[in-house]
Amino acid sequence: MSCSQPLIDAFDRRISYLRLSVTDRCDLRCAYCMPEAMQFLPKKYVLSLEEMHKLGLAFIDRGITRIRLTGGEPLVRRDVMDLVRALGHRLGAGLEELTLTTNGTQLEKFAPELYAAGVRRVNVSLDTLDARLFAQLSRRDRLAQVLRGIAAASEAGLQVKINTVALKGLNEAELPEIVRWAHGEGHDMTLIEVMPLGETDTERVDHYLPLPAVRERLEQQFSLHDIADRTGGPARYVRVEQSGGRLGFITPLTNNFCASCNRIRVTATGQLFACLGGSEQVDLRAALRSDSPDGKLAAALDEAMRIKPERHHFEIGDGALPTLARHMSVTGG
Repeated sequence: MSCSQPLIDAFDRRISYLRLSVTDRCDLRCAYCMPEAMQFLPKKYVLSLEEMHKLGLAFIDRGITRIRLTGGEPLVRRDVMDLVRALGHRLGAGLEELTLTTNGTQLEKFAPELYAAGVRRVNVSLDTLDARLFAQLSRRDRLAQVLRGIAAASEAGLQVKINTVALKGLNEAELPEIVRWAHGEGHDMTLIEVMPLGETDTERVDHYLPLPAVRERLEQQFSLHDIADRTGGPARYVRVEQSGGRLGFITPLTNNFCASCNRIRVTATGQLFACLGGSEQVDLRAALRSDSPDGKLAAALDEAMRIKPERHHFEIGDGALPTLARHMSVTGG
């Protein structure tokens, strides 16, 4: 890179956390995330792993210290471990942490390789422990496979955090049980409000469950104590006295968390979204494939800092229309 100035936006927030989507493809079809007949991107539009590596190095040189690989499901990308290993070489040399968000279906296969590459923790999306509900939500009967993957990750030495989307009328009664299970297995857990991204086949608004109400119900069974822990993302944490475990809440709708935002997202096609809940973007693929990639990439990152908004504007309105047309699998979780 020709410029090593740190990434600081117009609101004087230092950007240190990159979520890099390596693919929009997924081997599940979670009903709140995408339709069953999801139209995935043509491969010609997706960045090569070499281009993603170049992007990763450019971001590290501009002060990014944490990189989370996302999707879709990142582990379905062919040869993705080549990218993980390449980025892992920068751990301790500008990069402090390399992590992964996954649905867990491929963890049984890849957990030892992830640990060997320098990954030390993973987030696993898991919305239920009930096999029938899992099949209903994900449209695939793979709960046992996911649970084996989580066990394999722990065995390999990876710290696991369970991410659970709270869904009214679906898993809301089960949430205390999931907390007990996660903490009993030694995993942190984070609850997430459903986000209005992309058209799906379901009336998503019908399943929106505000997390302040969830916390009130949990407090009927657990003693929850606010703690100041942060893991780089937007979650706010409590300690569950009965289990000793940590429980996070991500509340994009009921409690805007943007004041301390330190994150940017890059899609598998190289579009940098300055905000998950906004349309502001710059085209890094065009910069990478230009006749002056270093200079144009530096300029694109500067532009991203200029246009990054102060806050998102997520909302759940009448009907199932999303706030934004793009799916979470396109932006990266």
